[in-house]
Amino acid sequence: MANVVVVGSQWGDEGKGKIVDWLSEQADIVVRFQGGHNAGHTLVIDGTTYKLSLLPSGVVRPGKLSVIGNGVVIDPRALLEEIDRLEGQGVHVTPDTLRIAENATLILPLHQELDTIRESEGTLTRVGTTRRGIGPAYEDKVGRRAIRVMDLADPPALGRKIERLLAHHNALRRGLGLKEIGVGAVREQLESVAPRVLPYVDSVWSLLDQKRREGKRILFEGAQGALLDIDHGTYPFVTSSNTVAAQAATGSGLGPAAIGYVLGICKAYTTRVGEGPFPTEQKNEIGRLIGERGREFGTVTGRPRRCGWFDAVLVRQTVRTGGINGLALTKLDILDGLRDLKVCVGYRLDGREIDYLPASEHAQAKVEPIYETVEGWQAETARARSWAQLPAQAIKYVRRIEELVGCPVALLSTSPEREDTILMQNPFEA
Repeated sequence: MANVVVVGSQWGDEGKGKIVDWLSEQADIVVRFQGGHNAGHTLVIDGTTYKLSLLPSGVVRPGKLSVIGNGVVIDPRALLEEIDRLEGQGVHVTPDTLRIAENATLILPLHQELDTIRESEGTLTRVGTTRRGIGPAYEDKVGRRAIRVMDLADPPALGRKIERLLAHHNALRRGLGLKEIGVGAVREQLESVAPRVLPYVDSVWSLLDQKRREGKRILFEGAQGALLDIDHGTYPFVTSSNTVAAQAATGSGLGPAAIGYVLGICKAYTTRVGEGPFPTEQKNEIGRLIGERGREFGTVTGRPRRCGWFDAVLVRQTVRTGGINGLALTKLDILDGLRDLKVCVGYRLDGREIDYLPASEHAQAKVEPIYETVEGWQAETARARSWAQLPAQAIKYVRRIEELVGCPVALLSTSPEREDTILMQNPFEA
């Protein structure tokens, strides 16, 4: 049986949480391998809504081991708040059900402060982040000055590491006209959370390797989407980590051979939060209608999402760059009742047709979508649980998407409820 990696194949917010929850029933372990608490996953289980940002989606399922890998950046305060919030909903997160990589990087308040300043109105550094400190924390990781989870267990060395971190950040703060931060203040912040965080800490790479050798099924849960990948996304309007499936190996400590089936999640239309190019965006009644029907507001920020038609060019590109084996198509029901649907099948750039999104920021802003019109359907797909329950035109729409992106649809989602899912191919048995 293959391990499964779930990744977003658009700009995030594709419905990964529901799909991961649906698949987690067959998994023994659910692993987060990149990102931080900047991406939210919403799960609806037996009428109860759970909103997760940092914890793996499997944490709400009894009997599952949840793992936060070394590729994740962790705000310890946000982590503990999320654990406490779930406790209030009757979900008990313990060291037996959650393990955290000792070599994961920590997000500190100074990271969030810097992120907020960079995102202020009128600055040249604004790219539309969630202001959660994700980018600055990854910068410190790459700059070899980050505070890592394991450092909480080594007080004598912690002071020296904070000094090294502040040598960089206080220089930045002086340039920004901000008050410098003392070592004692940062140490106090970390020591206040250490007793609650340290019981969860583990050599995750070794734990996962052992479980893999025992034949346990591992589900890798990605955050954001492939078009926000630091290398393959719409740079600079991207996140600060690799979001494609290959990162599951690096961000968990398991080798590439541990990755089996890659499931890409995409909506039956397209959305985006924040700044950056969006060729099929509909700044009109259609965009507003899709946004209202789909309740397109960010789980983390509450910001309204930009909405538009399905872009087959972009999804085809992420299928290739991400090594995606099959798609989970979500929110098909949001398109119910629309007379005509449009699908982007190519772009026009400077008078010529192209079948890919250029890497250049300037070119991305100039491309014009080439649309194909597909007849809509008047019957409901909402809450359908079998292929036979779908209207004929809805089936044609799904098949056309498969043709255009060069990848089969393995799962269809027709409502936020996990049971309202149509399975064509089980990723764990592919």
